[in-house]
Amino acid sequence: MNHDHDHDHAPANFNRAFAIGIALNLAFVGIEAFYGWRVNSLALLADAGHNLSDVAGLVLAWGGALAIRLVPDARHTYGWKRATILAAFANALLLLVAMGGLAWEAIGRLWSNEVSLQEQGVTIMLVAGVGIVINTATALLFMRGREHDLNIRGAFLHMAADALVSAGVVVAGALTLWQGWTWLDPVVSLAIAVVILWGTWDLFKQSLHMLFDGVPAHIDPQAVHDCLAALPGVTQVHDLHIWAMGTAHVALTAHLVMPRDQADDAFLNAATKLMHDRFEITHVTLQVVKVPFTPSCVPAPDKDKPTQAKSCPV
Repeated sequence: MNHDHDHDHAPANFNRAFAIGIALNLAFVGIEAFYGWRVNSLALLADAGHNLSDVAGLVLAWGGALAIRLVPDARHTYGWKRATILAAFANALLLLVAMGGLAWEAIGRLWSNEVSLQEQGVTIMLVAGVGIVINTATALLFMRGREHDLNIRGAFLHMAADALVSAGVVVAGALTLWQGWTWLDPVVSLAIAVVILWGTWDLFKQSLHMLFDGVPAHIDPQAVHDCLAALPGVTQVHDLHIWAMGTAHVALTAHLVMPRDQADDAFLNAATKLMHDRFEITHVTLQVVKVPFTPSCVPAPDKDKPTQAKSCPV
């Protein structure tokens, strides 16, 4: 049996990035809310609410990142890595609720023909321009970690998208000032809600899938099975399980049926390295058996499906 806990791949420390990002966005929420109320701009008030949810999202992501570093104990043998999945799910749920409320308010304003003052255009442009700077700066704080941690990648993509949304608000303000299109404010708010809802839905589905121990989207379980089945001496891969312990940590357990019991430490280490290098699976537990003695929890793979065994040498 082999256990690999991947202690050499500790997550980078983003405490400073989270602290700066939260402080910048919290200050910007105050600015947007004040001027949105002052000029009666739904676009600014909506974006203030969205940025407040961003602050909550950053706090949740920071909590998840800190939880990863908690040492496992006898009662929590995998540690607290799943906190990053919970953070992603809570962040997605928060955004869905906030943007649903925004869309409802924007539709209500359009239906009632309520318009905003044309003079708000300059204020909208200036405040949203500040938002472009703040959101871009916050996104850059997480740029270096986006390739290796889904939690950090989510923070980066979220802030980068917000910079684009703020740019859209600037355009709306300019057109309101130039053409007098006062109806554009709720329309832009509705467009912002639709774009964010569209992007958030995938995050919601992925995080919910991972909460129920689903195989992470970037891993093909059939390919994993085929790689293990191609190992020398393996006649069957039995009771294969793949799940996410956290947004950056994946676990695997499997029984390798080897009638001649040819496995030694070199074989198991090579198999573990193969799973890590090819699929980024960080915690691998393999049990070698001569005959399967437990019922499998998952159906047998489709034998008619093309395999990738030849591409997975040890």
